[in-house]
Amino acid sequence: MEILPLGSGHIHSTYLAKTKTKPDIVLQQINTRVFKDPAAVMNNIRMVTGHIKDKLVLRGIKDASDQVLTPLQLSNGSMMYAGDDKKVWRCFYFIPGRTYDQAVSVEQVYEGGRAYGNFLNMLSDLPPGPIKETIRGFHNMALRLRQFDDARKNGLQDRIQEAASEIEILDSRRQEMMIIQNLGLECQIPVRIVHHDTKINNVLFDENRKGLCVIDLDTVMPGYVHDDFGDSIRTFTNTGEEDDADTGRVSINMEYFKSYAEGYLDETRSTLTPIEKNHLALSARAMTYMQCLRFLTDHLNGDIYYHINHDGHNLQRTRAQVKLLLSMEDYYKEMQRIIQNLS
Repeated sequence: MEILPLGSGHIHSTYLAKTKTKPDIVLQQINTRVFKDPAAVMNNIRMVTGHIKDKLVLRGIKDASDQVLTPLQLSNGSMMYAGDDKKVWRCFYFIPGRTYDQAVSVEQVYEGGRAYGNFLNMLSDLPPGPIKETIRGFHNMALRLRQFDDARKNGLQDRIQEAASEIEILDSRRQEMMIIQNLGLECQIPVRIVHHDTKINNVLFDENRKGLCVIDLDTVMPGYVHDDFGDSIRTFTNTGEEDDADTGRVSINMEYFKSYAEGYLDETRSTLTPIEKNHLALSARAMTYMQCLRFLTDHLNGDIYYHINHDGHNLQRTRAQVKLLLSMEDYYKEMQRIIQNLS
């Protein structure tokens, strides 16, 4: 057996175990600093992947091994192994395919939207109750605003002064950015099982750049459809890098926005409620705004959460995301029209 490093993820340590007679296996050490209850993570994955497999069987698909992750069980029935060193490991059957860190075509973006839309649609009848929250408050806007306010008050004073313009921009938008969460609290939009980390590199593509399946299911938990759609738009449609030092390169690619929305709604058009659809465009702004909050909060606190490559990296990230947010605001009415026409 040959064991090789696999992927470019920043959370877990991942390896490919190449076997001679059986399917290759993905071997992964779970980062228990981020996911403090790995048993809950694995139980969520068991329920979610089992539900999807049952749906695929009903569709007449006998072998679903390339359309949904398959976690391996140990002889004692557990889906993870904790050694004497307290490190926690798990295995999945390897699905041949590839991932991308950046979108390369409207066709690929459409496939990404379709893959995430299909994922939500397949889980639309799975009750959210048994699915546990694996990272508390992950996409909770009110929590992120409280953390931001605390950093503004108690953070590093020189950094607070340096980021005065970014603080003002974010502060002026807080009321509108709470709209979706408030709709949820008022039970006007339903709680669903959503992915919560809908980057393009969490979609596995085949050799023709057709979407095979969604991967990295650790953050699958109850939330709103807008958590997924909004973060996809933030990551799929950015013409620059997430931390681009040249904010002149950063804007929203509206062709990609339309393509992703079309793929997503082709799968979810009959599942989502009218009020959910009406707030999809706003969710792109809200999730970008939330990422601005998170980067700037960490910068003001002295870079205690995100790994940085240089001094001021989190402020650089903030400024790039603020530029993306402002670009979305410029195109917001067009984004709304596109969603309305596709709905």
